[in-house]
Amino acid sequence: MTTEPERRLTREARRTGGTSDDDDRDLALLFGTSTALFASLVGPAHVLEAANPAFFAAIGGGQRARTGVPLAELMPELAAQGFIELLDHVYRSGERHVGRDARVVVGVGGDAREAYFDFTYEARRDAGGNVMGVRVIGVETTQAKHARRLAAEQRALLEQIARQAPLREVLDGMCRAIEELSPEVIVSVLLADTDGRHLRHGAAPSLPDFYNEAIDGIATGEGVGSCGTAAHRRRTVIVSDIATDPLWRDFRDLAGHAGLAACWSTPILARDGGLLGTFAMYHRAPRAPQDSDLALARVFADTAALAIERHHAERARLAADAREKAARDDLAFLLAASTALAGRLDERQTLERLAALCNPVLAPLAAVDVVEAGRVRRVAATALTEEARDLLVRHVPVRDARDDAVIRVLASGLTEVARRTPTGPGPWRELGVTGYVCIPLLDRGRAFGALTLLSTDGHSFDGHRIALAEELARRAASAARNARQYEQRAALARDLQSGLLLPDLPDIPGAQLAAFYHPAGEGLEIGGDFYDVFARGDGSWAFILGDVCGRGARAATTTALVRHTARAVASLLDDPVDVVKAVDKALNERYSQQNNGFVTLVYGHLAPTSEGLAVHLVRAGHTLPLLRDADHTVDTVDASGGLLGIGIPPALAARRFTLGPGASLLLYTDGLTECRADDTEQYGDIRLAKALASAPRGSSAADIVRTVAEDVRGFVNGGDMEDDQAALVITAGLPEPGRD
Repeated sequence: MTTEPERRLTREARRTGGTSDDDDRDLALLFGTSTALFASLVGPAHVLEAANPAFFAAIGGGQRARTGVPLAELMPELAAQGFIELLDHVYRSGERHVGRDARVVVGVGGDAREAYFDFTYEARRDAGGNVMGVRVIGVETTQAKHARRLAAEQRALLEQIARQAPLREVLDGMCRAIEELSPEVIVSVLLADTDGRHLRHGAAPSLPDFYNEAIDGIATGEGVGSCGTAAHRRRTVIVSDIATDPLWRDFRDLAGHAGLAACWSTPILARDGGLLGTFAMYHRAPRAPQDSDLALARVFADTAALAIERHHAERARLAADAREKAARDDLAFLLAASTALAGRLDERQTLERLAALCNPVLAPLAAVDVVEAGRVRRVAATALTEEARDLLVRHVPVRDARDDAVIRVLASGLTEVARRTPTGPGPWRELGVTGYVCIPLLDRGRAFGALTLLSTDGHSFDGHRIALAEELARRAASAARNARQYEQRAALARDLQSGLLLPDLPDIPGAQLAAFYHPAGEGLEIGGDFYDVFARGDGSWAFILGDVCGRGARAATTTALVRHTARAVASLLDDPVDVVKAVDKALNERYSQQNNGFVTLVYGHLAPTSEGLAVHLVRAGHTLPLLRDADHTVDTVDASGGLLGIGIPPALAARRFTLGPGASLLLYTDGLTECRADDTEQYGDIRLAKALASAPRGSSAADIVRTVAEDVRGFVNGGDMEDDQAALVITAGLPEPGRD
């Protein structure tokens, strides 16, 4: 409760000028939405007079978010920790107290939490210099402190991994470190079998032995608790209440016996996406995770992945040492196969090479089938004799035949091995088949085909040969996918580029137009430079030249958006500034959720007059246009303007001028001025201006473009262009031949 003397002290401070009180009101406003903590205390009982929301949030909110009560009453836990005594000292002495990284237990009982703060206690004084209270300013450093502890623990684990400590030791230490950082958490790590179908006990020092034994070897799959489901889905599974979640139906009693009420499981994945295990965080009370919990799980799941992969690598190295000669032979085979598959082939050629590589190294008979338009088609087959090959070529699995191995593998995406003839009809007796291996060809986990290897008398498939065949199939599937994607992307690039081919320049009375465009990329690369000239419908014309940040399909679609927007609004808006603002609006609305770079351009209107060509243009972050008059004098057209598409409205200023007879306006992209000769100097603005001025008197727009282009080509001397180049020349009606 606030005592009457304290209330009188507060009223007196306000009545005598209240300088400190005014300051605190200003500070309360300044700190009102800040993450810094601010509180103003008055009197020897430290009555809370004002505080910002961050202060109330830090002390627990709820019933504590109130003023007019002593701080010791609002936060009784502070007295035992010495903080009320510190306030008393500051109030009595007037001396400031500064605390750094101070540990504070906030709250009482089950709601208590450990927090850390940097804070300052300083005296509040009235107009007469008398201490009337204490001002508290601070910043909570709990997360930073935890982050430092987390980083230290992770460094220790990484050092263990680097010195090749046993995997069990690393994982056990990781579990204990997390449980020390978060005492309410119980950590478990399960390791995936090599086939990824089961999870084995890895480390769980705080779980009871009966629980670890019960879940050792659980299958991966939907509904197999949090861990089995996370391994199956390959993503984090959050179960906030084990007692009610259907994923724990088969394990609910086990969890209850172990005193577990919540479990969040994160899959531990290798760099290639393969399953390594699961990282689980258990709680003894139902609870949903916060963002910090999920971040902690991701960090240590990645650390566990590093340790597990390092462990697997070491085991693989030891195994490789025992089979050194075989490994060298395998490597030579796979290198040769990769080289054979890595050429610029189409998908059909890649799969034909796959079949050829298998015979006779892996099997005397091999066939490759793919699914096309819902039907299975055999695309390749090899054998030791032409007769055997013909038999394989003629046999094609039937899609609805359930007893065919190829059909089963296409459906399951899993390798099938048998030491017998394949089920279903086929030339097995004629070929003398005694066993087979059928391996799926996968594209992002989906089987698009299958490689079938057939053994005959005197030949069999062991685990080593099967593994080699699966690796070859994986590489072949990847090569086939790349070939297919390359062809699809190349086709898309061709379609996009053809859709963006610049139209023929129109005929404008009293004007000559000429342009050139040189994209720097090849194949899948699509340039970002563009230009366009089109009628506005009122006898005037619009022209535009610009540059889109980036390359490829996104640059192509952005180019199309800019050009089509300009064309759509040009006839409706008389001011070029308004047209450019409409383009900027379209860019920002389209990419409001992305950071897609920016666009620069020069846009203007052109109208024939009795004196030449009236030009009204605006520049948005682009290179300065160049103006060449009839006397060969070259100058820049200075029009200020900012970049488009960056979310900030550009400040634009339009320029009006007239192109007299024989005068030319050159618009260009920075690919011209920034190209280099032998990776040294740039072509530059000055050289471009000289090239423009060097065109003979009476040159047409096409002559000027040719002069500039030849000068640029001569400068780079056959070198590669690093950026697209585009230029547009507008020349006013040429003087009559023979006139100076």
